[in-house]
Amino acid sequence: MSFENRILAFGLIPWLAAAALAVPPAPAPQLLRLERSLDVMGTTYTVTVYGADQYMLDGVIDDVFDEARRLDRMLSNYRPESEWSRVNREAYKAPVQVSEELYQLLDACLRYSREREGAVDITVGPLMKIWGFYRGTEHIPHGAEIRSALERIGYRHIHLDGARRSVRFDAPVDMDPGGIGKGYAVDRMVDILRREGVTPALISAGASSIYGLGAPPSEPRGWHILLPDPRDARRTVWEIYLKDASMSTSGTTEKFFEAGGKTYSHLMDPRTGYPVQGMLAVSVVAPKTLDSEAWTKPYFVLGREWAARHKPKEFRVFICEDRTENACVSLP
Repeated sequence: MSFENRILAFGLIPWLAAAALAVPPAPAPQLLRLERSLDVMGTTYTVTVYGADQYMLDGVIDDVFDEARRLDRMLSNYRPESEWSRVNREAYKAPVQVSEELYQLLDACLRYSREREGAVDITVGPLMKIWGFYRGTEHIPHGAEIRSALERIGYRHIHLDGARRSVRFDAPVDMDPGGIGKGYAVDRMVDILRREGVTPALISAGASSIYGLGAPPSEPRGWHILLPDPRDARRTVWEIYLKDASMSTSGTTEKFFEAGGKTYSHLMDPRTGYPVQGMLAVSVVAPKTLDSEAWTKPYFVLGREWAARHKPKEFRVFICEDRTENACVSLP
């Protein structure tokens, strides 16, 4: 089954197996559709493009994937030689001078954390490890482990020096690019498609973040996406058209385990050290994927009321809570 015929709108999670990208009527004969995928940065990127020249489309996708590989070499915290890993390894000992690109990305990450009351934090990695979500050994850690991990978490320990373009830690924190890195990569890939004049196109990053560039043939409103109810994948709760916009989603059943009759997901509240309770899924539609990625987590952690007060007017937010009435709401 091709990517165009099925995409999981809330991410690669079991209860969304019915989420589908609605397929527009067949394109005009002069337009070709080309689709390719690449595994990099810990996820699968899929690019679907339309155009008249297959060789040109192939070349542009090659350029797009080269950019994803370049960012993996810069941002991966699994590559000891990456710039990101060098900062993690050395910034507690002394300031580390970084590239302009990485400096600007880290500056954006810290700004997101400040504006979202610490509900999103790139230093949350120690919590993910003690809860077993890195290695698939999910379990409830002891309280002492959580307290110890919280001592090594906090975006406030990261200090940027714009004059020297350097990064310094005042505590031994461990940054994790996570969804921020993935969203940034999607935006960079979109920039290449735009520069080369390739539109329409669709980019998916593991199906939890997608960007619709232009509109597919025969559907001028944009790329049609169906969002199902997280409690019943057979029921569609929203229909969305993405046109020059991104959508990112966080959901509790992407990674989770059950213990003592309670469900624990991988979505952590970095302020408490525990997985978030009471939420099922959050989707954010925004002009850039970096923003849609950065906003899903705080909406998930801080809830519907906070989202309603702080949502930028150009965003759309779709929230499903773990409640019996009015479980799924949209914030236009």
